[in-house]
Amino acid sequence: MVDRVLLELRDVSKRFVKPLDTAARIARVFGAQREAEVVHAVDHANLSIQSGEVVGLVGESGCGKSTLGRMAVGLHSLSSGSRYWQGEDMAQLTGGELRRKQLAMQMIFQDPYASLNPRMRIQDIVGEAPLAHGMVTRAEQQDYVASLLQKVGLDPALVRRFPHQFSGGQRARIGIARALAVKPELLVCDEAVAALDVSIQAQVLNLFIELRNELNLTYLFISHDLGVVRHISDRVVIMYLGRIVESSPTAELFAHANHPYTNALLASAPKLEVKKIDFAAVKGEIPSPLHPPSGCHFHPRCPHAMPRCSVEQPLLKEIAPQHFSACHLNDAA
Repeated sequence: MVDRVLLELRDVSKRFVKPLDTAARIARVFGAQREAEVVHAVDHANLSIQSGEVVGLVGESGCGKSTLGRMAVGLHSLSSGSRYWQGEDMAQLTGGELRRKQLAMQMIFQDPYASLNPRMRIQDIVGEAPLAHGMVTRAEQQDYVASLLQKVGLDPALVRRFPHQFSGGQRARIGIARALAVKPELLVCDEAVAALDVSIQAQVLNLFIELRNELNLTYLFISHDLGVVRHISDRVVIMYLGRIVESSPTAELFAHANHPYTNALLASAPKLEVKKIDFAAVKGEIPSPLHPPSGCHFHPRCPHAMPRCSVEQPLLKEIAPQHFSACHLNDAA
């Protein structure tokens, strides 16, 4: 069983600021109420991932899960908070040490075609990073790429082809091979199977599981599909409007979900049952991250909201072994 924390995000936030343009600044001089727009994409989130673990990160579109994933691998800077890799603060590292630890974290993107350079052959797409970092020589590159393609279930003879010559499922495998090329310990998979047909999804998910067992990989698996997350994850983290609202081992969460938002997500998920099913969609629209609600962000849509919910932010509390939830209802229980 896993026994050490590989990656830890402590109280991290990410704000995207759109500064005032010239016209708005001039308008302010004459008394107009103009302020810079600030998107609160991630709001004081805490996340730890243990070595060998598969963590599923779930939430509606726009909740900040992709931003959190990019912060985890260093593609987005932190507006506040800290990022630790194997107990070391990444902000304190420089030079070669920082580069080595960054290479241990790789990301697989949602649209494999958009993330592959259409002008480059697969040999160069997959082999570029290991060559640049001195992991292989130019003479070794083709054989190294061929071995990676074989590992992800592709014919090594295809190394000279371009991305447009592959199907969606094959491009997804190329994206995985590119991420594996620098021998990472952690893969952040951002909706990595969302654009694929169901049958191809199953193949790629099984590949993820095989690679985990073979290479002892750790995953942060970002998805809006609860069925996919249930299949592949050891632990599920639920995110809403930039905040983590629930975290639990997978079986526990699907059997005993606590937070009203988690229950709403589970109620709205399609189920393969013979009887007639009435789907209970989450009521209302997700509020704008430009002006998130005060208190609990979910309170405008929550059927159990109390006056306290609109003014006081609930904190994540352990309600069962390894099961954490941020809801004032737990205080009243």
